[in-house]
Amino acid sequence: MSTYRYEALDDAGRRQRGTLEADTARAARARLRERGLVPLTVAEVSAASAQRPGRRALTGERLATWTRQLASLVASGLPLERALASLIDEAASPAERDLVTHLRAEVNAGSALAHALAAHPRTFDDSYRAVVAAGEASGRLGAVLERLADELEAAQALRQRVLSAMLYPAIVTAFSVVIVVFLMTYVVPQVAQAFSSGRRALPALTVFMLGASHALRQWGWLAPLLALGGAWGWVWARRRTAWRERLDRAWLAVPVLGPLSRQYDIARFAATLAMLTGAGVPLLRALQTAGGTLRNHALRADAATVLALVREGAPLAAALANQPALTGLLVTFARLGEQTGQLGPMLQRAAQQLGSDVQRRTLRLATLLEPALIVAMGIVVLLIVLSVMLPIIQLNQLVR
Repeated sequence: MSTYRYEALDDAGRRQRGTLEADTARAARARLRERGLVPLTVAEVSAASAQRPGRRALTGERLATWTRQLASLVASGLPLERALASLIDEAASPAERDLVTHLRAEVNAGSALAHALAAHPRTFDDSYRAVVAAGEASGRLGAVLERLADELEAAQALRQRVLSAMLYPAIVTAFSVVIVVFLMTYVVPQVAQAFSSGRRALPALTVFMLGASHALRQWGWLAPLLALGGAWGWVWARRRTAWRERLDRAWLAVPVLGPLSRQYDIARFAATLAMLTGAGVPLLRALQTAGGTLRNHALRADAATVLALVREGAPLAAALANQPALTGLLVTFARLGEQTGQLGPMLQRAAQQLGSDVQRRTLRLATLLEPALIVAMGIVVLLIVLSVMLPIIQLNQLVR
């Protein structure tokens, strides 16, 4: 029996949408007519229709909320199939409704939830599916989903705080560039026209600004082309494994931003590793899955080396200490976890401390950037205004 998504008209002419189960589309239409509905469209819900190309049915905060809802229903004793049926009615979008409908159909057909999730890799990544599989294997799916929701919410909160802290400097920078370009391409040329007939030499600052304005008006169109060329070169290099790792390794060496990005990635790595080991996933599989969540490919290569060392029998802390980019707080807590037999909780503490440190550093950086950008903008505008005012002051002195 398959699941079909339908759109139909009731006796009052109102459109009704929903899903139902039937053997064929013809049988689905017959069931709708039995309900007094006139079917308009009836389409089978499959993995292909539930997972639209290039899109995720659940993203960011919505995925965390959906996981929390499913965890609450399962933990309350509701069978998984009925829990998913309840979430169909709570879907926030048609794409989400199709996704949950397909999951329910797969589970109703006898598939494990982790297997059903595997048909939607863009929405449910490897670490998500591994945790769900471990919860099903241990018989503690509700508790594991609760912990998974906690981790998703914590990761989303960290990401939102980092983005919020950098949003204001980004807005100030964008407006500063727009204002300076306007002044240089419109205001300064007016000064050139006003004083072009004068015989006296213009002040050096005014001459410099006029030259910069002329260059910007003549060659400014090259800036977007250079930006597009640089973006294309960046994408081209990122698609090559060797170049991608070199670029990411160079990024880690950038002052301030490199260490901050490294710590953010390691915090995510530690949180994922803690979540997987805490759910009962074997360490080797947990390391492989957690390494795949690293955005920086240089760090991902280091994580692969750690996995190889652990597979050969090395302790996790010793394997991490062998990679300079992964050393620090994570190694200390991993060693304590191995010594006390509580690796999962210790890795979770490391992730929390690393995440808190990332937030503090980001807020400190944003706090320093805000006045620095304002001062820099003020200096540039002051120089432009002076370049305009100096000839006027010079002319006024001649008149006197």
